[in-house]
Amino acid sequence: MTNGLSETAFAPHEALARDLLAHAVSGDDGSHDLAHIHRVFRNAMRIHASEGGNGRVLAAAVLLHDCVAVEKSSPLRSQASRLAAEKASDILAGLGWEGTEISAVTHAIATHSFSAALAPETIEAKILQDADRLDAIGMVGAARCFYTAGRMGSALYDPTDPLAEHRALDDRTFAIDHFAAKLFKLSDNFQTEAGRLMARERHDRLKTVQAQFIDEI
Repeated sequence: MTNGLSETAFAPHEALARDLLAHAVSGDDGSHDLAHIHRVFRNAMRIHASEGGNGRVLAAAVLLHDCVAVEKSSPLRSQASRLAAEKASDILAGLGWEGTEISAVTHAIATHSFSAALAPETIEAKILQDADRLDAIGMVGAARCFYTAGRMGSALYDPTDPLAEHRALDDRTFAIDHFAAKLFKLSDNFQTEAGRLMARERHDRLKTVQAQFIDEI
């Protein structure tokens, strides 16, 4: 068991989780912790049930997609998925995985990140990207946004222009700006039909969060 989560939370890939959970996260970022890995896993398995693909490759990619921690404010942020893919390759090679499966896992990890701006080419990569982006929108996505803003020392909003109607968006300074700067754009770029259906619902929830937030200020 690791941080309250055991391998049984990753059924039907318990054996794989037993091998990989110790490598799944590094650092202390609560928006990229084991709870995030588990949510992405659940999203991925739900999409996988509709879209197919290699479940073992997908599960390994989910478990290791954040195995290298890079803070949002770091100049290396755009390299995080590449660094995670390289580390995942070493981990899986050490476990005796074959090269073709390692390549499939590392491609999925390398292309999952918004900041990497790389196109996923396999169904497993498309599912991982969708599953990870689902966790960036909806209620959990809003919570993660404000959590990350706190880590970066950002303000919640600009009290003179909270919706950036007369200024440029600045999501490094104001947390609520991140909704329009990035989060509202995600639902238009999902890779799978199952992911798109889930994204529409979460996008609407995120819109509701913003509307209620603005109403209270």
